[in-house]
This record gives sequence, C-alpha cells and structure tokens, in this order.
Amino acid sequence: MLLSSSSVFPEPTAAAFQLAAALGYDGVEVMVWTDVVSQDAGALRGLSTHYDVPVLSVHAPCLLVTQRVWSPDPWERLRKAAELAETLGAPTVVVHPPFTWQRDYARNFAEGLATVADRFTGLRFAVENMYPVRMAGRQFVPYVPGWDPTDAGYPSYTLDLSHCAASHSDPLEMADRMGAGLAHVHLGDGTGEGRDEHLVPGRGTQPCGELLSSLAGRGFTGAVAVEVATRGAKSRAVREADLRAALEFARQHLTASSPVDA
Repeated sequence: MLLSSSSVFPEPTAAAFQLAAALGYDGVEVMVWTDVVSQDAGALRGLSTHYDVPVLSVHAPCLLVTQRVWSPDPWERLRKAAELAETLGAPTVVVHPPFTWQRDYARNFAEGLATVADRFTGLRFAVENMYPVRMAGRQFVPYVPGWDPTDAGYPSYTLDLSHCAASHSDPLEMADRMGAGLAHVHLGDGTGEGRDEHLVPGRGTQPCGELLSSLAGRGFTGAVAVEVATRGAKSRAVREADLRAALEFARQHLTASSPVDA
C-alpha cells in the first residue's frame, strides 16, 4: 500500500513521507510536479532513508501544470521520470496518454513508449485510464487516441477508480480488459458526476472494495496507491484522518480477497 504524494497537496512532497511513516503505509508514490523535491533523486532518497519509507512508484509529469517540468519535450520528461524511478528502485512509472495537442508525441506514442521500456528494462510503464471532460453541457476527449488506454493496447496499465467514475465506466470491467497488464492501481472514489473527485474510498459510489478484493484472484502483483484529494481538509489532523481511513479501507478489502471468474 502506497501513499501518493498528490494526496497531501497542498503540503509539499516531504509531507507524504512523514505521513506515510506515521500511518503505516508501505511506501510512497512520488507525483513529479513543480515542487523541486519531487524532481530530485537525492532529496527523495534522503526523505526515504530518514522516514524508512521506500519510493515504489513514480508518476511522470503528465499534468497540465507540469508541462514545463524538466523539459517541454514529453519524451524527455518520461525519460527523466524513468531515470528517477530506476535510481530510487521504484519498479513502476505511471504515465498518461498524450494530450490531443501533443501531435508529435501522440503520433509515435506506442512505439516511443516501447523504446523507452527497452532502455529501462527493470521498469513497467503503466498507462493510466483517463476520462472525457464535460463543460457547459458538452463533452470532449483531450487525449489521443482516447481516454481508455485498453482501446489502443499497452503492455502495462494503471487503473484509476476515480477516473472510472468520471468516465462513467465500470472499474471491474476495466480491470478485465487490462488483464495481465494491470500493473498498478490508483485508489480513490467518485460519484460519477462527470468530474475527477478522488474521494476517500467508501465515500463515493465506485465498487472500490470489490475491485480490491478481486486483485488476488487476478494474479495482481503490483501496488495500490492511495490517490485522494485532501486539499479541502481544514487541518493536518483532518488530512491525516482521511489518509488513515483510506489505508484502513484498503487493507480491509485486500485481505478479503475473492476469486475472479475465468
């Protein structure tokens, strides 16, 4: 069980290590963003050593606000994320499908991803399911070839339950489509209102518990990272309580594993 550093925002990356250690998480997923600590292998190694919490996944800087982190070139950002993961001993790099305006990146994304994977043979590059954007009663998809990576097909995937809620898709069916390629899970909940909510699991409408309990039967050997939004928390104590609740929910349902129909 990992704590995504995005779950402590607006606190800095260092707070994720502190809270992961205090609450009993097994490791941290580093979201690479504008916090310089999240970009620095030495600083992250120091935090990992100090708190005795390993970095077990790295989320490449794929967000709108991170388009200039390290480089404006998305391939360079992905390579830097892979180097960071390799240096820290993290086996997984989470990556988003290309945005529609990243034409050159999108044109050769599958081939380029395979080339990077060949260079970093110890890593899994897990492409994450996203969601269409709804504004003023209209819907558009800002990703190429789409928000569902299983349509294109990649060797490894990240399943994000909050994104499933936003896309009105069934996470159990999504996991079925990902099959043996399911390498990583982002645990968060949503109500299906069409926006990305990242609620504490159990506080939305998604079958978070059912998905977690099915992982053992799926032969899943990856990690589950709690990725919830706590920026509305009125205090550190409230944030800590939410992250503790998410961890307890996950551990409860991961131990209550159930088989998956063949």
